[in-house]
Amino acid sequence: MIPVRDDTPRFSVPYVTYFIIAVNVLAFLFELSVGGENHRALNSLMYQFGVVPRHFERVLATWPASSFTGLFLPILTSMFLHASWLHIIGNMWVLWIFGDNIEDYLGHFSYLLFYLASGVAAAVSHILLNAGSNVPSVGASGAIAGVMGAYFVLYPRARVLTWFPPIFFFHLPAWLVLGYWFLVQFMSGAATSIAETSQTSGGIAFWAHVGGFVAGIVLIKILPERPRRYRYAAW
Repeated sequence: MIPVRDDTPRFSVPYVTYFIIAVNVLAFLFELSVGGENHRALNSLMYQFGVVPRHFERVLATWPASSFTGLFLPILTSMFLHASWLHIIGNMWVLWIFGDNIEDYLGHFSYLLFYLASGVAAAVSHILLNAGSNVPSVGASGAIAGVMGAYFVLYPRARVLTWFPPIFFFHLPAWLVLGYWFLVQFMSGAATSIAETSQTSGGIAFWAHVGGFVAGIVLIKILPERPRRYRYAAW
């Protein structure tokens, strides 16, 4: 089930969403230049700038002697790294569909804070529920899950054109599309928590998605709506 587009209008240019997409694409191109045939260099980059739960155990064990940068920098940088073309295209596509409306609702600066805060909440959820993992987690999906959670609250009746491969397209309400996605993430996270050990944990960071989605729901209820500036055509 792949969302294609939504029908919620926006009344401002989503500059921050465009900026976030651009930064993610540039970061991924940098990854390609670093990696190439040198997989060791790329793996080193992922371990240094991705979220590795076991690393945070070591940092916290020496707190406050450990550096602030060592604790929080990987959480920030991990939001702009991706593991593959499919990974970044999928994330940026979902952000393109839903991000503009949340930015329109919050305003540019508040939306940026919202996005980063959702990403932090997603990373913390992943760290807490995968404490023994030595596998780096990267990707914007935790922060984007926050955007999806906010959309779920604000525009539940919006119509989302959804593709069911290989050929079927349906218009579905946003609450159904996003609610189903959240349920799958939660159930998958619960299943992997039962099955995984510290040696085998890895793959998709389901709990990061769950944490980001919940954070988006909470934050959109706290942050104020920006003053509306409607176009004449919307009156």
